Amino acid sequence: MASVSTVIVLVPGILLAYLLARFEFRGKLVVSSLVGMTLVLPPTAVGYLLLQLFAPAGFLGRDSLGFDLDFLLTWKGAVVASVVMSLPFVVRTARIAFEAVDPRLEQMARTLGYSPLKTFVLFTLPLAYRGLLAAAILGFTRAIGEFGATVMIAGNIPGKTQTIASAIYSAQQVGNDQELYYLLGIALLLGFCAIYIAEYLSTSDKPI
Repeated sequence: MASVSTVIVLVPGILLAYLLARFEFRGKLVVSSLVGMTLVLPPTAVGYLLLQLFAPAGFLGRDSLGFDLDFLLTWKGAVVASVVMSLPFVVRTARIAFEAVDPRLEQMARTLGYSPLKTFVLFTLPLAYRGLLAAAILGFTRAIGEFGATVMIAGNIPGKTQTIASAIYSAQQVGNDQELYYLLGIALLLGFCAIYIAEYLSTSDKPI
């Protein structure tokens, strides 16, 4: 689920990051603030909002659309929750990466006849790849550790919608210390490796 949510969140995350890094427009501060909302909102609050959104009578529910998107209590709901919660991590990290790319290099590419899209794909993305890789790693790690929003919309179903965070919670509730410590070790290792690699990619000029 974490891998799927990371792949999904990278496209809108990178595009939003580039938009915020390169363009000035009315409402930019509002967009930036909305993207970062899940950083300050309780995850359970985000999960409740998603639950209401996809509930049968919700805006994207069965009664409104005429068909069921089947997000409630399924792995797809867990993916949606992970995407929403990891989006600000991806956008903020990718935005810093794009802002570090000299705009004059993009302008030079445009003067050579490259379209905006080709300039972005052939020049901007390769120049910002270290920061974008860091963004993907942070987004993946955040998705793995997601708990509150996931439980609200997808539940805590072992083998179906359970994340490491919800599995730790379940192990603690039933007193399974062996599984609890095993999962804690994995979570700590993943968290440390993610932060270490992201810091390395953000600060080091040496090749990976």
